[in-house]
Amino acid sequence: MRTDTPVTIYRKDYVPYPYTIDEVALTFDLAPESTDVHCAMLVRRRADAPANAALELDGEDLELVSVSVDGTPWPAERWSVTERQLVLRDLPDEARVETLSRCRPSENSTLMGLYVSGGNFFTQCEAEGFRRITWFADRPDVMSRYRVTLRADEAYPLLLSNGNLISTQRLPDGRHQADWEDPFPKPCYLFALVAGNLTHRESSVRTASGREVLLQVYSDPGSESRTEWALESLERALRWDETRFDLELDLDRFMVVAVRDFNMGAMENKGLNIFNAAYVLADPDTATDANYDGIESVVGHEYFHNWTGNRVTCRDWFQLSLKEGLTVFRDQEFSADMMARDLDAAAAASARAVKRIDDVVTLRAAQFPEDAGPMAHPIRPDSYQEIGNFYTATVYEKGAEVIRMQHTLLGEAGFQAGIAEYFRRHDGQAVTCDDFVDAMDSVYRTQHPGRDLTVFRNWYSQAGTPRVAVQIDHDAQARRVTITLTQRCAPVGVEKRAGNGRTKQPFHIPFALGLLGRDGRALPLRSGGQTVDTALLELTAESQQWTFDDIDEAPVPSLLRGFSAPVIVEYDWTDEELALLSAHDNDPFARWEAGQELATRQILALAAQHREGAPLEVDDAFFEAWRALLSDPELDAGYRARALSLPSEKTLAERMEPIDPPALAAARDFLRAELGRRLAALWRAAFDANQTPGAYSPAPGPVGRRALKNLALSHLMAGGIEGAQALAQTQYDQAGNMTDSLAALSSLVNYADEKAAAAALAHFYQRWEKDPLVVDKWFALQATARGAGVAQIRALMQHPAFTLRNPNRARALIFQFCLNNARGMHHTDASGYGFWADQVLALDALNPEIAARLARALDNWSRFIPALRAPMQKALERVRQHPDLSRNVQEIVSKALEFAA
Repeated sequence: MRTDTPVTIYRKDYVPYPYTIDEVALTFDLAPESTDVHCAMLVRRRADAPANAALELDGEDLELVSVSVDGTPWPAERWSVTERQLVLRDLPDEARVETLSRCRPSENSTLMGLYVSGGNFFTQCEAEGFRRITWFADRPDVMSRYRVTLRADEAYPLLLSNGNLISTQRLPDGRHQADWEDPFPKPCYLFALVAGNLTHRESSVRTASGREVLLQVYSDPGSESRTEWALESLERALRWDETRFDLELDLDRFMVVAVRDFNMGAMENKGLNIFNAAYVLADPDTATDANYDGIESVVGHEYFHNWTGNRVTCRDWFQLSLKEGLTVFRDQEFSADMMARDLDAAAAASARAVKRIDDVVTLRAAQFPEDAGPMAHPIRPDSYQEIGNFYTATVYEKGAEVIRMQHTLLGEAGFQAGIAEYFRRHDGQAVTCDDFVDAMDSVYRTQHPGRDLTVFRNWYSQAGTPRVAVQIDHDAQARRVTITLTQRCAPVGVEKRAGNGRTKQPFHIPFALGLLGRDGRALPLRSGGQTVDTALLELTAESQQWTFDDIDEAPVPSLLRGFSAPVIVEYDWTDEELALLSAHDNDPFARWEAGQELATRQILALAAQHREGAPLEVDDAFFEAWRALLSDPELDAGYRARALSLPSEKTLAERMEPIDPPALAAARDFLRAELGRRLAALWRAAFDANQTPGAYSPAPGPVGRRALKNLALSHLMAGGIEGAQALAQTQYDQAGNMTDSLAALSSLVNYADEKAAAAALAHFYQRWEKDPLVVDKWFALQATARGAGVAQIRALMQHPAFTLRNPNRARALIFQFCLNNARGMHHTDASGYGFWADQVLALDALNPEIAARLARALDNWSRFIPALRAPMQKALERVRQHPDLSRNVQEIVSKALEFAA
């Protein structure tokens, strides 16, 4: 076990860096085993810094060769170096500080700093990777202009860095050199370098102001045909940011580079985005509809960071959601707009609803459990031990919801005015979340004299998922409805550990609602001289009331329309009311939500029956509601595919105390099979009606039809319907795209006889064994299969194609099993927990950041049934007691164990 005490860093302790580093010149002599890095910095002591302030530079796994100031070696008594810090004392107020250091890229398995992947050099610097490249003030509020010189052997013909290419030349020693200059100041976490043998696809486009810019996508030789979609997505992102946000590309070129080994999805380095290959490479044969959607979304996300994260960046890492929450919101809106483009109004509304549903499903599956667990934290944390552990669903997805609420409160025009004001005030600066809200508040105050966003700021400082109780009172004589909203949010996570007794304050919650008559028609809402279908109520106190006139009957409420706030609604609808909303609500999100609530109630009831050993029974009314959705000709296929999908086990677990995964799995399986049997004719009709012959298209129409068709196939297989296995086998044999191929294979693996499943898996691997991204799909499918247990996963780890050193491969098999196979991971024999501990420790020795993400699988262990809770605790203790455990994993498991103490 580690003997050093983890250091907790607090937001309240922030102080500006005592020096500015205006200019940085970096020279790299690249070699895999040993790379020399010369760093020259122009430093100036800040006017408000102490006269004796030392220049403290961060470093990790570096060999220091020399230190000089203004061209002269700095006296040994005026500097000192440790494993993590270089300190220079007695500097003049302005100086040129130079260091020569050495790093070893080929030995760097952390994939942070400078490393080698596939024979090429790459960097990853966010959050604190630049210190693995050279000694520097590795913090986001130190913004500098960079000039970079790259030198390498001809074996590395491509030499890329941030900004604009200044020159290239051959060197007398046979090597070659490239010089790059980034004209905009940036923090070191946005530095990037790529060197190696890569091919590329490019296009030249004219920006809104008439400048000609070059867009390039780089990848391994031979993969050029699979980068077209990424390049098209990049151009769409550029155009969208110009038209929707009036933000233009500010460089002469913008580059995207695919890398095989990467800890994340992608990185927004200024002008040189480095991507996991999974978010660059796609063609119909090897990529699914979800892959195409993910590529467009991630390409957009990283491009949009050019302004929201690069031109204006974070003052400190506590402000991470300043850039990530805002940019996730922007990429969600980009994807929604792309899905809705070229469609009529009704189809566009449905496409945007599908996107909104998908985003909320992700939030509830990933962030809501986080808000209820040991790592619960505000979107702007007050403290951390390892910043890498705070790249969380809370910072990203909940952060995006907080931005979306501001958009909802201000409207599109007001939000755009707020964004413009934000950039007017802070372009070129490192700022805080408060600075962003200040810009929005300036617009909100103009729109609503006498009101402000003071209460709204609590979203940034308080953790947890608020609950909003809804009371509906109808006065038949007065023809009036009174709506009472009451909010509560108990202390969670870090708030519980703090133990300071501080009372949580109310949140500012925009709560959208509508009312339906008992015949399903929308009731007009009249209040304050206005009539609307959807009212936006702004809840800013613990409890508030609103009244609506001219309501003759007791209405059925349609609540939290469009998921207008990341809250849990508490209202006791009857099943009949939910069925009515599911059939008639004119808000597509609320309509979907009603069906999901019906399904959730059924599955939780079945789980209770399973635990009690009672026969499993489903209400006929539920099947009728599903029948109505499946056969409604007014609903497009993509929307129906979402509406007819059962809630995930992760979402269901949040409604279960204690959590009982075996019971949930049995209940969900039973309901899925019963749906398959009871609605077999309709599923078969949907399967036949939603074929997509002809050339593959990633457009919303065919994507939606494939989604509904493949959902129908899985239900037919789950129900054991005669002929379903033949349908799945035929689709697999004849599939013209990876979406249909993988869907058919999934149905065979999960529901077909063992011989057919094994034959299909063997055929799939034999066909695609040379394609790493498709092999990842093959591993992931088996990791999440209904019959997968620890023995099967350990056997797959012995497969020649498996390696722990590649994050994508580890995520495909180990992460998928531990995080997304509740049946196998939480088997009653508890073998899953020992397996989890083995893999966390193995990964920790290679890549602590990846290990820490796997460690999150047991965050909420104390909420499970006692039979599983004890072995989970034992596994956590085993990891915590391991010698030389990384700080990343130590923080995760320690907080998990303390959470239930």
